[in-house]
Amino acid sequence: MQTLETFAPSATAEHLSDTDITAAIELFFLTKKGVPAHLIDVATHDGIVRLTGITDNLLASERAEEIALAVRGVRGVVNNLVISTSDRANDELYHAVTQALSADPATTDYNVACTVADGVVTPTGVVQSWAEQQLVLRVLRGVRGVRRLVTDELTIRLGEIQNSDEEISTQIRELLAWDIRVFSNELVVRTTNRVVHLSGTVGTAAERAQVVAVAYQAGATRVDALDLFVAYWAISGDLRREKFANRSDEDIAQAVLDTFRYDPRVLSYQPVVVVHNGVVTLTGQVSSLRAKHSAERDARHVVGVWDVHNLLKVRTRWFTPDVEVGQAILDALARDPYVSIFDFRVRVTNGRAHLDGLVNSHFEQAQAAEVAGGVNGVAEIENDVRVLPSAGQAGCYPGALRPAAYPRTDFALAERIRTLYFWSASLHNQDVEVLVENGRATLTGTVDTWLDREQAAFDAYEAGALVVDNDLLLSTASGL
Repeated sequence: MQTLETFAPSATAEHLSDTDITAAIELFFLTKKGVPAHLIDVATHDGIVRLTGITDNLLASERAEEIALAVRGVRGVVNNLVISTSDRANDELYHAVTQALSADPATTDYNVACTVADGVVTPTGVVQSWAEQQLVLRVLRGVRGVRRLVTDELTIRLGEIQNSDEEISTQIRELLAWDIRVFSNELVVRTTNRVVHLSGTVGTAAERAQVVAVAYQAGATRVDALDLFVAYWAISGDLRREKFANRSDEDIAQAVLDTFRYDPRVLSYQPVVVVHNGVVTLTGQVSSLRAKHSAERDARHVVGVWDVHNLLKVRTRWFTPDVEVGQAILDALARDPYVSIFDFRVRVTNGRAHLDGLVNSHFEQAQAAEVAGGVNGVAEIENDVRVLPSAGQAGCYPGALRPAAYPRTDFALAERIRTLYFWSASLHNQDVEVLVENGRATLTGTVDTWLDREQAAFDAYEAGALVVDNDLLLSTASGL
């Protein structure tokens, strides 16, 4: 059995050795769910991480890269993971990917078809933006049996009226200024013939990836980020305080509306945004639960937003009988590479879906709700999927259910959680206290953003906490 060790360098020096970074990533792979840690090799050179080995689905490959990017000291990730999944007949896989695109509330209306050959899926058609293209690819990655995506024939249609190079650069700067995931003020943006050149310094590899994504959102046909570097000093508290300088409610409301323009799930619904003392209230109607959740996430990514009251109502565009919605949810769960191995029970009443079943981790519990919430006709999710307790013998559980290798004492669990925070690029320098009693973790202190607060709780769960009381406050909301 693999054992998980807690460790940290003897001093919190600015320079972190490649050996320590590699060990930290391997610890994260063992602790966080959704990646086959025993099949992935990690090597680090000058902060650049190379991932080799095997995963059994594209989402796991993507998740492995995201986990590595979020580790302290990482300057970049080269993902050479190979997808090795069970063979599915071409006709069967074709049916699964077309069904997935049809079932998603956004992509169901896209003019996209697919060809399938030996696990390689080639989407063809035209979409209106880079964000729509990424949405299609995300849906296809979530289909069990897809080994590779060929994207050359999924093109983006540029409208008759196109932004000038200077307008693209201006949009990128404005989006970055309001994005809580980007702190650096050392960025230079230059656009030539719709190719965006980025230079400067950011504090983390995840921040760098977000800057590149924003450039594509703003209309770049290509992004050159060779001169955009990652350096430890760019995580400084001074930059964070500057980022969270007071903003007016009117400016915050406009920034939230601006983010909706780049989200294909939300764009067409035009939610009403009201802001009072940094608290956003969203009202109006959307046609899917995913659009409702996306609107809230978009708002929470905006600087100056301390909370969101999501009063959006889900009104589907056409009536679908509950029994059909329930079957569509079961089909979607069966397509998903993470949760298809588990047995679920689904009951739908007036669009409200109730999920029940057993899974191995909080990650899989959240994934089941995410998959179900992405089905047309679902207006609300009640997630009663339970996480298997860590105690017991593996042979006592059916099928794929196995107890996790979690710490056996409160002290060990608290140390595990603190180690994850130490190696987190976003949490390591924030004021988080951890107390564990009888497997129940209580988090107190302050963090900069709601994303940090959410991540702290999820890391505690993945470290093995049975329950997490998240009492963390936002330091920027209180003016600290």
